[in-house]
Amino acid sequence: MKAVLQRVTEAHVNVGDSTVGTIHKGLLVLLGVSRLDTAQDADQLLDKILYLRIFPDDAGKMNRNIQEAGGSLLVISQFTLYANCRKGRRPGFDMAAPPDQARSLYDHFVETARHGPVPVETGEYRAHMAVHLVNDGPVTILLDTAEL
Repeated sequence: MKAVLQRVTEAHVNVGDSTVGTIHKGLLVLLGVSRLDTAQDADQLLDKILYLRIFPDDAGKMNRNIQEAGGSLLVISQFTLYANCRKGRRPGFDMAAPPDQARSLYDHFVETARHGPVPVETGEYRAHMAVHLVNDGPVTILLDTAEL
């Protein structure tokens, strides 16, 4: 699994004219699932995200995790994180999980996160979404379970 984490002061996602998920301080998580991913990968990635110390302490150093900072998660599925752009000018998505497999692992990630220590909002799986955010810092972190 791959995730792009963006520390935000606020973020929301719209599907059409409806806002389907909103957070204030926290992390926008763009989540990609590969053909090779398992529930164990999802659990490992979630654990890393929840305990990654990327929020400032009183001295301004990145020393707090999302719970200590009083933040929330906004999780958006994004298969394009597995785009292969090595050949030609059009990306290939051979490593991205098929929709049913990706949905199952995305749902597992979200449901497990909802049993965790912080509030969780989501987008709408397989919908065309407009994601709005105010990046705080800016702080953007890339995670890949193949490298954890």
